[in-house]
Amino acid sequence: MIKLGYDVEIYRRDLLELVNSGDTIIELGCHIGGTTRLFPKDCNVIAVDNSPEAVEEMEKLDVKFISGDVRLHEILAEVFKITQSCDVLAIDLGGGYHPDTVFKVFYIWSSTFKPKHTVIRNRGILEFFNSAKGSSEKIASDEGYLETYHDSGIPPLIKEFDLWTPKLKK
Repeated sequence: MIKLGYDVEIYRRDLLELVNSGDTIIELGCHIGGTTRLFPKDCNVIAVDNSPEAVEEMEKLDVKFISGDVRLHEILAEVFKITQSCDVLAIDLGGGYHPDTVFKVFYIWSSTFKPKHTVIRNRGILEFFNSAKGSSEKIASDEGYLETYHDSGIPPLIKEFDLWTPKLKK
């Protein structure tokens, strides 16, 4: 199942309704752990964020934290070394900004880890979805990823990310 939202409280409620005890959760955009703290203690949480203030706050939590930009292939590969699948993929990248980037991040991460459930917090994607009038074609996924992507492992680099990320590499 894929859920979309913008209000942070609704995003957190949707996540907690889908998370079960013992789940593996990949959280992209954990910030300082406001949502992370709500997950059951026995979940295997891998949290990723590139904000400097996240580092100190996330060290206080009993989760695997990776400081880095989720658009970078090497960050995806670092998480893939830890786990090759997840039960829940949580994506909260800027809430209202850059829906195209958020969708690309969803695509690459969900096609890699094949989550049972994905929850995305982004106003632009939600606004687009709610504004669309539908289609006579019925193409949908009952999974937490797009079922049209059947390959396993890490997909190749998305070329468009190179337009945004060269300055991020050190």
